[in-house]
Amino acid sequence: MTAVNTPLSACDDTMIERSLVRALRSSGVPMLALDANMRPVWVNEAFTREFGMTLDVLASHRGSLLQHPATRMTDPPAAFAAISEQRENSQVIQIRRADHTWTPVLAWATPVLDGEQLSLWLVRLDTLASASVDLVRNLVGQERRDLQVLADVAQVSTNISSAGDLDATARVLVGSVVRHACFLVDLDSPHTDGGDPDDPALQVLTGGGDGMADLDLSADWPPGSLAHLVATRLRDRAYPEAQPDAPQIFTLLAVPGRHSVVGLLAVVPLSGAGMAELDRATLGLLRVSARRVGTTLESSTLYLRAHRLAETMQRSMLPQQAEIDGLDVWTYYAPNIVDTQIGGDWYDILPVRPGTAGIVIGDVVGHDVEAAATMGQLRAVVRAYTLEGSAPEQVLARLDQIVAGMQVSRAAGIVCSTLTAADDGWQLDYCRAGHLPPLLRRDQSVTYLNEGRGPMIGFGQNASRAGATVGLQPGDVLVYYTDGLVEHRGRNMRDGLDVLARVVRDATGPDAARIGEEMLSRLARHAEDDIAVVVVRVPAESADVPVSHRRRSALPHDPSALRIARQAVRGACDDWDLPSTKSAELVVSELVANAVNHGWGEVTLQLTDVDDALRIEVTDGNPAPPVATDGHPDRIGGFGIKIVEQLADWGWRQTGSGGKVVWAKMRALGDDETY
Repeated sequence: MTAVNTPLSACDDTMIERSLVRALRSSGVPMLALDANMRPVWVNEAFTREFGMTLDVLASHRGSLLQHPATRMTDPPAAFAAISEQRENSQVIQIRRADHTWTPVLAWATPVLDGEQLSLWLVRLDTLASASVDLVRNLVGQERRDLQVLADVAQVSTNISSAGDLDATARVLVGSVVRHACFLVDLDSPHTDGGDPDDPALQVLTGGGDGMADLDLSADWPPGSLAHLVATRLRDRAYPEAQPDAPQIFTLLAVPGRHSVVGLLAVVPLSGAGMAELDRATLGLLRVSARRVGTTLESSTLYLRAHRLAETMQRSMLPQQAEIDGLDVWTYYAPNIVDTQIGGDWYDILPVRPGTAGIVIGDVVGHDVEAAATMGQLRAVVRAYTLEGSAPEQVLARLDQIVAGMQVSRAAGIVCSTLTAADDGWQLDYCRAGHLPPLLRRDQSVTYLNEGRGPMIGFGQNASRAGATVGLQPGDVLVYYTDGLVEHRGRNMRDGLDVLARVVRDATGPDAARIGEEMLSRLARHAEDDIAVVVVRVPAESADVPVSHRRRSALPHDPSALRIARQAVRGACDDWDLPSTKSAELVVSELVANAVNHGWGEVTLQLTDVDDALRIEVTDGNPAPPVATDGHPDRIGGFGIKIVEQLADWGWRQTGSGGKVVWAKMRALGDDETY
């Protein structure tokens, strides 16, 4: 029988197509076809023989072949780019056979166009020996890239101290997902506590499924839902980089901490159709990175909460009003908390009776909650006995007995003293229990008051306490302090005391506050411990007495400082019978907000009655001057200094420690003026 050869020109298109389909089916080269979204729609017999998988098995995974559990790609970014541009691409991939062994092949992906529209991808798989060498080379390169990404994420995550640092981590994660934008969403919001149970973002957050979901960015999610929150943030910050024709589908992954989910990682495609899905290798890398970031963020959040709690506890134990009628008094306290620890330093100013006041300063051994608790107990006992009118040595002796009965495990150093007005000045009675001696400046000489010393509280149950007395003359300056002011690494205590003596001797400030500021600028720039200081100046004449018209306090470096500052202003205006309470509250709010938002270091507030008007001074560590603006472009705010200008005379000066003081003196307002 003779074969009949029909000329090609005589064949119609249908015959050619049928012949090509039969050729593809019977070819000995494994082939498969994918739709426009890279999902398998056809395989030939050679593919089934070679890998033991039928089309039904291969297509049981509804996602893209790029993300199929039976495939491993060596260069996903190159494949993504080729798919986006609808051009041919070849690379070594691994395919898992039915017996679970992996086989390296060289895959040729060719786009099949129907006019200008992409209809199919035809993939030819060549099982070449050389493919093994290429596979090893590519896998090694990919492993190196993955390890570098993980190292970068680890480095960045160590610097996460708050949710505000998530953007830096997101920028590192972008390097691991080429052609995708990563956006980390912090979930410290009320959206995490409820909402629609069908909300896919909430299901990811609560651990539903595998902690991952694909969301449509353009969907009309209900306002208030977590999906709406995430989609809104993505539209505002991440998605504008996408091409106009890109599918608005993004992948959402949970960011787990040790105990709970702390955030969501949204991965947004930046190019054409079919790019929303992630390949398995990239997805695994993102999961590992997200877990590392989540664990660090959770730890940082817990640390910040403990830090704020510790500082709040510490400050709550300090007096809010530090004044003695007839004396110029300045106080200072600054915690130097490098972790969640809290210290045991404290001071107290006690009005015992008219003409007599008690001054106490102390330091409990240790920096932990037990030290703070011990400090609170000791402070309460000392206050009670001092207010009874007991002499300082009697107060400390009774404290020894009580500490022995309470079985307090921490020792403490204390200086307990009383100041009593006399005809020619003031009389100081004091007793020391293992604490550094107060310093007395008279004229141009300084003396440490070393008398009245005894063992620390906790070791003095069998010891007798002896007091000492010193007469104070007009112009004298008395300084109480804790060891954080004089003790530093690389300098012993004796040298530190010598430096303090020189600084106090050479201080030129006209009042206790200026003397104290000079001390801090010289001695407390790089403090390594908590610092508590009390400076008492005996005025040279009665007109030189500020008489309860100056208050100074340290503020926390967070938004709670505004509330504390407003309370201090209200109290000062009420006690000093000053007008303009509401306008002063507004001014202090603006000055403190600027210090908290734009400054650094310790933020302090000083209030002074100057000619029956309130003077407000706010100090921070940023030397840059405040600037009056007409508001932030396209944002709310920026009018702070303008508001201050309308209500007060104001100015600023640099401090000796490299920061600045911004001051405002309130103007008198008429009775018909409103705020």
